[in-house]
Amino acid sequence: MKIKEAASRLNTTPRTIRFYEEKGLIQPEKGENDYRYYNEADLWKLQTILALREVGMSTSKIKTTLQDENEVRKYLNMQRSALYEEWLEIKDMISTLDQMLEQPSFSQKDIFTLSNHLKDVKQKRKSWEDQWNFDSQAKDYDKSLKRSGFRFNVHEFYEEALGSAVGFVKPVEGETGLDIGIGTGNLAEKCFESGASMIGVDQSEEMLKVCGEKHPTIDTRHGHFLALPLMDKQVDFIVSSYALHHLTDEEKLLALQEMDRVLNDNGRIAIADLMFEDEEQKEAVMDQFEEEGNTEAIFAIRDEYYGLRSQLSGWFEQHGYRVEVKRLSDILHVVYAVKV
Repeated sequence: MKIKEAASRLNTTPRTIRFYEEKGLIQPEKGENDYRYYNEADLWKLQTILALREVGMSTSKIKTTLQDENEVRKYLNMQRSALYEEWLEIKDMISTLDQMLEQPSFSQKDIFTLSNHLKDVKQKRKSWEDQWNFDSQAKDYDKSLKRSGFRFNVHEFYEEALGSAVGFVKPVEGETGLDIGIGTGNLAEKCFESGASMIGVDQSEEMLKVCGEKHPTIDTRHGHFLALPLMDKQVDFIVSSYALHHLTDEEKLLALQEMDRVLNDNGRIAIADLMFEDEEQKEAVMDQFEEEGNTEAIFAIRDEYYGLRSQLSGWFEQHGYRVEVKRLSDILHVVYAVKV
């Protein structure tokens, strides 16, 4: 078919198609009088180009990614994550405006307080970064999970932690679960063995790549705790292991809000993570490491953000959850919460 017919089929203009030809994105056959002729493969490629432009991809990036379907999928995954972040910002703005308008009267101080809160939440979502370079760890992550041989071994009770999380949520066939900080998929694997469908979220593209290769049935999505790439009330249960301690205490509370947002009514959450019972126990454990001269443990704890089990349990209870806890070691706990 000629360019006008192709443009009509794709709901675009001949000028647009010529532009993509000039950029080298498509090379249709040319017949007599130098007329361009487009076959079905050309139309498919043009439709892909138009779709990628619609979600914000540059023409130079399209040219590169069209050579590799996996690159297209990777970009779309990241674009979806970005759009969810924008959507959450809009929701926050609307919620802030609603709070203002619900008040019979408000002062400049009230407006200032609410707007500052909104600004603070937006900043937290956008400022989180991977300080530990998980992309570089992905390829050998499973091999590096040694259970012994270290003076300070955070993975000593790794299998017990994952088993406890699954034992708490008890996934069943037909349910949809979410694993946040899925890594290479070890916890999610234990969940879908029961027949549940799993969505895995991680900010590391390399971790998602390894997870996808190991478990192609898992729906892997680029994202993070503070802006989950899911709609409201989309999952029946949430699990997470060895991930939440990469957030500050304030960020942890925002992460719990995000979990609550995407969780169905009567949903369940199980978090197996590096944390202390409370501030008193934290001080006692750190003092013990100091006395033993265990600088490895002290450095590891200070390098990350080991939380307090009491803080997580308290938040869940204040928001209508029933909570159970399990201690696996001085630094490893499982918090289970049921939305009631």
